[in-house]
Amino acid sequence: MKNNDFSDIMLNRHSVRQFDPSVKISRDELQEMIKEATTAPSACNLQSWHFVIIDTPAAKDKLKQAAMKFNYPQIDTSSALIFIAGDTHSHEVYRDVWNKVYEAGKISKEKLDQILNTFLPLYEKASPEFLTLDATIDGAMVGMQLLLTARAHGYEANPWSGFDFKTVISAIGLDPKRFVPVMCVALGKPAAGADILKTDRYDTKTQTEILE
Repeated sequence: MKNNDFSDIMLNRHSVRQFDPSVKISRDELQEMIKEATTAPSACNLQSWHFVIIDTPAAKDKLKQAAMKFNYPQIDTSSALIFIAGDTHSHEVYRDVWNKVYEAGKISKEKLDQILNTFLPLYEKASPEFLTLDATIDGAMVGMQLLLTARAHGYEANPWSGFDFKTVISAIGLDPKRFVPVMCVALGKPAAGADILKTDRYDTKTQTEILE
């Protein structure tokens, strides 16, 4: 990472829509950023996220089949895009995840049984709507972490969801019966003279209630 100043990473993050197309990000570094982003929390540790790296003209054209035209600038100019999908079948490997935690000696057999007997049945019996919402929340959590990780690596990013939610999963080669769209993150270095919109935030007191 090139920047470990958390306040700078968070407070000076702004969405960039025009990138320098000459800047390339290696797939190894993209994978490294994804790995760092997946330290994000997830519901019951399901980690119900899935990533598609889009960094070639052909792959970008496939994404553009389902993207709204006002998002073409960041598709065309970004070094790479990482599409985040929610995995509604993540619970199918849940047992394997926790068995590995147990085998590594991080939890007791009693804790393992408690986890598998409490959370796993909940997801195995859940409705598609429940699984979709859960996967979407997880994807949003890892997406925000990816934005911050990108800045720590010295890049800027733009999260967007201006695509056809009914066709985008198929357009990028995933199974629409399993995966749900969450967001796409465009990554790169800002173009010279890029118009970076720096907006104000609402007074949080107007958005906060206190439950007594």
